[in-house]
Amino acid sequence: MGVVTISVNDETEEILRRLAIARFNKRKGYLSMAITEAVNEWARKEKNEDISKGLELLKKGIKMGGIVNKKREDWHRR
Repeated sequence: MGVVTISVNDETEEILRRLAIARFNKRKGYLSMAITEAVNEWARKEKNEDISKGLELLKKGIKMGGIVNKKREDWHRR
């Protein structure tokens, strides 16, 4: 397990603690659990956005200058 030290402003800390207590009660490690869950959710959303962008590009297609229809012999002259 890694250790990360962060600094946030007082307002953000208050919000974090309130939300973490509501979700995990005030049991041992509740802040770590809340932050871990938040980061995992953020990563999941980013991954889904990347996938969506990729699908949009696939739907859009890529123009590569057109395909010249040639016979196999023309492509593989020796």
